[in-house]
This record gives sequence, C-alpha cells and structure tokens, in this order.
Amino acid sequence: MKLFAFAALLLAAGTAAGQQSYPSKPIRLVVPYSSGSSDAVARLLGPKLNEAWKQPVIVDNRPGANAVIGTDLVAKSAPDGYTLLMALGTHVISPHLIPTPYDPIKDFAPVATVAAAELGLGLNPAVPAATLQEFIALAKSKPGQLNYATTQIGGNQHVAGELFNILTGAKLTAVPYKGGGEAMSAVLGGHVQAYFGSIASLAPHMRSGKLKPMAVSGDARHPAVPDVPTFAEGGVRNFDVRLWYAVLAPAGTPKEIVDKLSAQIGSILATPEFKGTLAKQGLDPVVSTPEQFGALLRADFARYAQIVKAANIKVEQ
Repeated sequence: MKLFAFAALLLAAGTAAGQQSYPSKPIRLVVPYSSGSSDAVARLLGPKLNEAWKQPVIVDNRPGANAVIGTDLVAKSAPDGYTLLMALGTHVISPHLIPTPYDPIKDFAPVATVAAAELGLGLNPAVPAATLQEFIALAKSKPGQLNYATTQIGGNQHVAGELFNILTGAKLTAVPYKGGGEAMSAVLGGHVQAYFGSIASLAPHMRSGKLKPMAVSGDARHPAVPDVPTFAEGGVRNFDVRLWYAVLAPAGTPKEIVDKLSAQIGSILATPEFKGTLAKQGLDPVVSTPEQFGALLRADFARYAQIVKAANIKVEQ
C-alpha cells in the first residue's frame, strides 16, 4: 500500500509538472476549411503564440463535409492542449442542419474567442430603395421576387437573410454561390438584388457607390462605414448575426491548460499591434474567458436552432 501510494504521488506530481510546463512540444491548430477568414485568423494567431511560448504552432487545414472532418478530428484528439480547433460561428449552426459525429457543446472545451466580424446589407444600386425601411417595404410588395446572395446554405450569411425575413416579414430568396467573390460579383452585376456580407468585403464597394448601403450589424456603427446606420437604427432590432472566430480544445482538457491558453490569447488580443492587424482584415478583437465563451456557445446554439426551425432551412445531403 505504501508503494502504491508513493507511485500515485509520483504520477500526480508528474501530471502537475506536465501541465505547469505546457506547452513543451508543438501545438496543432486545426482549421476545418481549406482557406478563408478562419484560416487567416489562425495564421495571425499562431505566430504570436509561438513567440510567447517558443513552441511551433502548426496550422493544419482539414477541410471537408462542411467543416465536419476537421472538427471531428479535434473532438477525438487527446485532451492535452496540443490539438486545438479554430472554430467559426457556424460550429453551432451546422449541427442543426446536417448529422455530425460530435456534439458541438459537450465534446469541446471552450478556450477563448479571438475576433468577430459584423455583417452588412448592401444592395445593387438599381434597387429602388434608399433606406432599410424602403427596402423592407419593397420586399414585402414582391414576396419571393427579390434575391440575396449567400456563400453556403446554412452558413452565417444564409441564416442572416432568413433572420431578416423573420424579423421584418420580408420574403427574400437565397441564391447560393461557391464563395464570397462570386456572391459579391452577383450583387454588383445585378444578378441578385442584395448581399449580407462581412463589413470587410462590403465597405470598399459601399464607399465607392458600387453598392447601396442599407445597414450594419452590431450595437454601434462600424468605423469602416460610419455613415451607415445599424439595423437597430433602421428599425430592425435583434438582428444579431455577428460572425465569431474562436479556439476550442477537446473536452476533458485540463482546466490549467485551458486557462493558460485563454490568458495568453487575451494578452495577444490586447496589444495594439494585433488589434491593428485584425482591423486590416475587417475584424474586431473579442476577449473572453473560457466561461464567457462557453456561455456564448450555448446561447448561440439555442438561438440558431430556433432560427433554422422557424425558417425551415434544409441542406440537401
């Protein structure tokens, strides 16, 4: 019994020491997409973690099946802090639309949010509406006849359009495209009338007059387009479709490691340099504790379940 107790003490001491020295080897940051904004955020964050901890942070793109392949890889990885997921807000939307081999809440440990992107509504200049309320009235007068571009059925932009329909009583029709570039070209060319896109992509065209600005999401006007009102100012409240980027670890990752990761990410986000780098991407830093991020995950999961059900959004398998 004495030998057993001594061995147990050694094991506990070794485990504690291992957590205290984290990280002691390279960290893999999995991006469940081949490219795009989540990949860009991961490649901005990785080098900063490397600088802080003197350990390589390897960005590992694992695309496929609407992000299911890469996400499932992390869910089934060892909960030791050396395999992490760069998640998008779609992490809590997709499971309402397609079967996933993981639970988006129970199979992950929330680490920290990193950034968020507000969405805006831009119209082709030919659309006869000067304000958000005028566009809503136009859409109501032509149910199903006005189209909006989206990059993925069930993605944030699609859900944004459907939430807009629910909140306003409009009947806009979603038209999916392969990516943001094609979606933008469609609205600029007049193939669709509207586009719910990120402020980073919309702002240059709004400022040049190639797109007619209607509104932006968020609690305040966006500095990139300060003359454009928020949806709330335009009379549409509760239009909360902010796209967030965040880090998740496998469920069961020791709290000491999760807290250390979260604190380091928070320190990076607090630097003027990193804030400026994010701003160039049209992103805002979002600092959170693991507990705050966990609350966000649960709230968004429940909220998007209601939107998907109310809008009857379906994804063909």
